Amino acid sequence: MGAKHESSSSSAGGSAGGPTGASGDGDRHIGRRALLVGGAAAAVGTAVLARDELARLWWRAPGVEKPREEGAVDYAAARWVAASDANWRRADRPDDFGVDMVIVHVTQGSFASAVKAFQDPDHQAATHYIVGQDGRVTQMIRELDVAYHAGNRDYNERSVGIEHEGFVDRPQDFTDAMYAASARLTAGICARYDIPLDREHILGHVEVPGTDHTDPGPHWDWDRYMKLVRRAATSTPSPSASTSA
Repeated sequence: MGAKHESSSSSAGGSAGGPTGASGDGDRHIGRRALLVGGAAAAVGTAVLARDELARLWWRAPGVEKPREEGAVDYAAARWVAASDANWRRADRPDDFGVDMVIVHVTQGSFASAVKAFQDPDHQAATHYIVGQDGRVTQMIRELDVAYHAGNRDYNERSVGIEHEGFVDRPQDFTDAMYAASARLTAGICARYDIPLDREHILGHVEVPGTDHTDPGPHWDWDRYMKLVRRAATSTPSPSASTSA
Protein backbone atom coordinates (compact mmCIF):
# COMPACT_ATOMS: atom_id res chain seq x y z
CA MET A 1 0.00 0.00 0.00
CA GLY A 2 1.44 3.32 -1.06
CA ALA A 3 2.18 6.02 1.49
CA LYS A 4 0.26 9.27 1.35
CA HIS A 5 2.22 12.25 -0.01
CA GLU A 6 1.89 15.61 1.70
CA SER A 7 0.93 18.55 -0.53
CA SER A 8 3.53 21.35 -1.03
CA SER A 9 1.02 23.99 -2.18
CA SER A 10 0.93 25.83 1.18
CA SER A 11 4.70 26.35 1.09
CA ALA A 12 4.67 27.97 -2.37
CA GLY A 13 1.38 29.80 -2.19
CA GLY A 14 2.20 32.93 -0.08
CA SER A 15 3.65 36.36 -0.96
CA ALA A 16 7.45 36.33 -1.22
CA GLY A 17 7.92 39.46 0.94
CA GLY A 18 5.28 39.00 3.66
CA PRO A 19 4.93 36.80 6.72
CA THR A 20 3.27 34.11 4.69
CA GLY A 21 6.29 34.00 2.41
CA ALA A 22 8.65 33.74 5.39
CA SER A 23 6.58 30.92 6.74
CA GLY A 24 6.75 29.28 3.33
CA ASP A 25 10.57 29.43 3.32
CA GLY A 26 10.64 27.80 6.75
CA ASP A 27 8.32 25.07 5.55
CA ARG A 28 10.56 24.48 2.54
CA HIS A 29 13.61 24.16 4.82
CA ILE A 30 11.72 21.66 6.99
CA GLY A 31 10.62 19.86 3.87
CA ARG A 32 14.20 19.54 2.63
CA ARG A 33 15.35 18.27 6.03
CA ALA A 34 12.47 15.82 6.10
CA LEU A 35 13.44 14.58 2.64
CA LEU A 36 17.04 14.07 3.76
CA VAL A 37 15.99 12.24 6.93
CA GLY A 38 13.41 10.24 5.00
CA GLY A 39 15.97 9.34 2.35
CA ALA A 40 18.41 8.18 5.00
CA ALA A 41 15.71 6.08 6.65
CA ALA A 42 14.80 4.56 3.30
CA ALA A 43 18.45 3.72 2.65
CA VAL A 44 18.70 2.01 6.05
CA GLY A 45 15.49 0.14 5.34
CA THR A 46 16.81 -1.01 1.98
CA ALA A 47 20.04 -2.18 3.61
CA VAL A 48 18.11 -4.16 6.20
CA LEU A 49 15.98 -5.78 3.52
CA ALA A 50 19.08 -6.63 1.51
CA ARG A 51 20.73 -8.14 4.58
CA ASP A 52 17.65 -10.23 5.39
CA GLU A 53 17.44 -11.43 1.79
CA LEU A 54 21.10 -12.45 1.87
CA ALA A 55 20.49 -14.28 5.16
CA ARG A 56 17.69 -16.22 3.52
CA LEU A 57 19.64 -17.04 0.36
CA TRP A 58 23.27 -17.47 1.43
CA TRP A 59 22.98 -21.24 1.76
CA ARG A 60 21.72 -21.54 -1.84
CA ALA A 61 25.02 -20.28 -3.27
CA PRO A 62 27.09 -22.87 -5.16
CA GLY A 63 29.31 -24.83 -2.80
CA VAL A 64 27.61 -23.52 0.33
CA GLU A 65 25.90 -26.01 2.63
CA LYS A 66 24.31 -25.07 5.93
CA PRO A 67 25.92 -27.37 8.51
CA ARG A 68 23.67 -30.18 9.76
CA GLU A 69 24.28 -33.12 12.02
CA GLU A 70 23.22 -36.42 10.48
CA GLY A 71 20.42 -38.05 12.42
CA ALA A 72 19.54 -34.96 14.46
CA VAL A 73 15.88 -34.48 15.36
CA ASP A 74 13.81 -31.38 16.04
CA TYR A 75 11.63 -33.11 18.63
CA ALA A 76 13.53 -34.76 21.47
CA ALA A 77 11.14 -37.72 21.78
CA ALA A 78 11.40 -38.62 18.08
CA ARG A 79 13.50 -41.32 16.45
CA TRP A 80 15.21 -40.38 13.18
CA VAL A 81 14.59 -42.41 10.01
CA ALA A 82 15.45 -40.52 6.83
CA ALA A 83 12.97 -40.12 3.99
CA SER A 84 14.12 -40.30 0.38
CA ASP A 85 15.64 -37.05 -0.87
CA ALA A 86 13.08 -37.16 -3.70
CA ASN A 87 10.23 -36.59 -1.26
CA TRP A 88 11.32 -33.25 0.18
CA ARG A 89 13.19 -30.07 -0.71
CA ARG A 90 16.13 -28.59 1.18
CA ALA A 91 15.34 -25.23 2.80
CA ASP A 92 16.28 -23.02 5.73
CA ARG A 93 12.96 -22.50 7.48
CA PRO A 94 11.85 -20.29 9.09
CA ASP A 95 14.42 -17.90 7.55
CA ASP A 96 13.36 -18.48 3.96
CA PHE A 97 9.77 -19.63 4.55
CA GLY A 98 7.83 -18.84 7.70
CA VAL A 99 6.21 -21.81 9.43
CA ASP A 100 2.65 -21.08 10.57
CA MET A 101 0.72 -24.35 10.23
CA VAL A 102 0.65 -27.96 11.37
CA ILE A 103 -1.18 -30.35 9.03
CA VAL A 104 -2.66 -33.59 10.35
CA HIS A 105 -2.63 -36.68 8.09
CA VAL A 106 -3.64 -40.33 8.39
CA THR A 107 -1.46 -42.98 6.74
CA GLN A 108 -4.21 -45.25 5.34
CA GLY A 109 -1.92 -48.12 6.27
CA SER A 110 0.47 -49.35 8.92
CA PHE A 111 3.34 -47.44 10.50
CA ALA A 112 5.85 -49.63 8.66
CA SER A 113 4.14 -49.13 5.30
CA ALA A 114 4.25 -45.34 5.74
CA VAL A 115 7.97 -45.42 6.54
CA LYS A 116 8.59 -47.63 3.50
CA ALA A 117 6.58 -45.31 1.24
CA PHE A 118 8.44 -42.21 2.43
CA GLN A 119 11.78 -43.92 1.74
CA ASP A 120 10.67 -44.70 -1.81
CA PRO A 121 11.87 -42.00 -4.25
CA ASP A 122 8.99 -42.83 -6.60
CA HIS A 123 6.41 -42.05 -3.94
CA GLN A 124 7.03 -38.28 -4.36
CA ALA A 125 5.52 -37.46 -0.96
CA ALA A 126 6.37 -37.61 2.73
CA THR A 127 5.61 -35.88 6.02
CA HIS A 128 8.04 -34.60 8.60
CA TYR A 129 6.73 -36.98 11.29
CA ILE A 130 4.79 -40.22 11.74
CA VAL A 131 2.98 -40.99 15.00
CA GLY A 132 2.15 -44.62 15.75
CA GLN A 133 -0.84 -46.08 17.52
CA ASP A 134 1.49 -46.95 20.40
CA GLY A 135 2.60 -43.30 20.70
CA ARG A 136 6.03 -43.64 19.11
CA VAL A 137 7.18 -40.70 17.01
CA THR A 138 9.50 -40.99 14.01
CA GLN A 139 10.93 -37.95 12.26
CA MET A 140 11.80 -38.44 8.59
CA ILE A 141 12.38 -34.86 7.38
CA ARG A 142 13.87 -31.92 9.26
CA GLU A 143 11.53 -29.06 10.08
CA LEU A 144 14.06 -26.83 8.33
CA ASP A 145 13.09 -28.47 5.06
CA VAL A 146 9.98 -28.51 2.88
CA ALA A 147 8.20 -31.87 2.84
CA TYR A 148 5.96 -32.80 -0.08
CA HIS A 149 2.89 -33.64 1.96
CA ALA A 150 0.03 -31.19 1.47
CA GLY A 151 -0.47 -31.25 -2.29
CA ASN A 152 -0.17 -27.47 -2.30
CA ARG A 153 3.21 -25.76 -2.67
CA ASP A 154 2.39 -22.75 -0.49
CA TYR A 155 1.07 -24.96 2.30
CA ASN A 156 4.08 -27.28 1.99
CA GLU A 157 6.46 -24.37 2.43
CA ARG A 158 4.61 -23.00 5.47
CA SER A 159 3.75 -26.16 7.39
CA VAL A 160 4.96 -29.17 9.32
CA GLY A 161 3.19 -32.41 8.36
CA ILE A 162 2.33 -35.20 10.82
CA GLU A 163 1.09 -38.62 9.72
CA HIS A 164 -0.92 -40.85 12.08
CA GLU A 165 -0.96 -44.61 11.74
CA GLY A 166 -4.37 -45.98 10.76
CA PHE A 167 -7.35 -45.67 8.48
CA VAL A 168 -9.84 -42.80 8.32
CA ASP A 169 -12.85 -45.14 8.57
CA ARG A 170 -11.61 -46.94 11.71
CA PRO A 171 -12.06 -44.80 14.83
CA GLN A 172 -10.38 -47.49 16.94
CA ASP A 173 -7.10 -46.69 15.18
CA PHE A 174 -6.93 -43.30 16.89
CA THR A 175 -5.68 -44.47 20.26
CA ASP A 176 -5.19 -42.57 23.50
CA ALA A 177 -1.43 -42.99 23.15
CA MET A 178 -1.51 -41.60 19.60
CA TYR A 179 -3.59 -38.56 20.53
CA ALA A 180 -1.36 -37.76 23.52
CA ALA A 181 1.92 -38.19 21.65
CA SER A 182 0.73 -36.20 18.65
CA ALA A 183 -0.59 -33.40 20.88
CA ARG A 184 2.78 -33.08 22.63
CA LEU A 185 4.54 -33.01 19.24
CA THR A 186 2.19 -30.36 17.84
CA ALA A 187 2.46 -28.23 20.99
CA GLY A 188 6.25 -28.27 20.67
CA ILE A 189 6.14 -27.30 17.00
CA CYS A 190 3.72 -24.46 17.71
CA ALA A 191 5.93 -23.19 20.53
CA ARG A 192 9.01 -23.17 18.29
CA TYR A 193 7.36 -21.06 15.58
CA ASP A 194 4.82 -19.08 17.64
CA ILE A 195 1.92 -20.78 15.85
CA PRO A 196 -1.48 -20.02 17.39
CA LEU A 197 -3.16 -23.04 18.96
CA ASP A 198 -6.34 -22.88 16.91
CA ARG A 199 -8.02 -24.65 14.02
CA GLU A 200 -6.94 -22.01 11.53
CA HIS A 201 -3.33 -23.05 12.05
CA ILE A 202 -3.70 -26.71 13.07
CA LEU A 203 -5.68 -28.31 10.28
CA GLY A 204 -6.41 -31.54 8.50
CA HIS A 205 -5.11 -32.53 5.08
CA VAL A 206 -8.68 -32.38 3.82
CA GLU A 207 -8.72 -28.64 4.56
CA VAL A 208 -5.78 -27.79 2.29
CA PRO A 209 -6.99 -25.95 -0.84
CA GLY A 210 -6.87 -28.08 -3.97
CA THR A 211 -6.38 -31.40 -2.22
CA ASP A 212 -8.33 -34.55 -3.08
CA HIS A 213 -7.57 -36.19 0.29
CA THR A 214 -10.11 -36.73 3.06
CA ASP A 215 -7.81 -37.38 6.04
CA PRO A 216 -7.88 -37.29 8.97
CA GLY A 217 -11.53 -38.14 8.31
CA PRO A 218 -14.76 -37.87 10.31
CA HIS A 219 -13.56 -40.00 13.25
CA TRP A 220 -10.64 -37.75 14.16
CA ASP A 221 -11.76 -36.03 17.38
CA TRP A 222 -10.70 -32.43 16.83
CA ASP A 223 -12.19 -31.13 20.10
CA ARG A 224 -10.29 -33.73 22.10
CA TYR A 225 -7.11 -33.19 20.11
CA MET A 226 -7.08 -29.41 20.49
CA LYS A 227 -7.68 -29.70 24.25
CA LEU A 228 -4.72 -32.06 24.49
CA VAL A 229 -2.53 -29.73 22.42
CA ARG A 230 -3.37 -26.74 24.62
CA ARG A 231 -2.79 -28.80 27.76
CA ALA A 232 0.57 -30.00 26.44
CA ALA A 233 1.52 -26.43 25.55
CA THR A 234 1.31 -25.38 29.20
CA SER A 235 3.88 -28.02 30.11
CA THR A 236 6.16 -27.67 27.08
CA PRO A 237 9.60 -26.90 28.62
CA SER A 238 11.13 -24.88 25.79
CA PRO A 239 10.31 -23.57 22.29
CA SER A 240 13.54 -25.21 21.10
CA ALA A 241 13.41 -28.96 21.61
CA SER A 242 15.95 -29.68 18.87
CA THR A 243 18.95 -31.80 19.84
CA SER A 244 21.10 -30.16 17.18
CA ALA A 245 21.10 -27.94 14.12
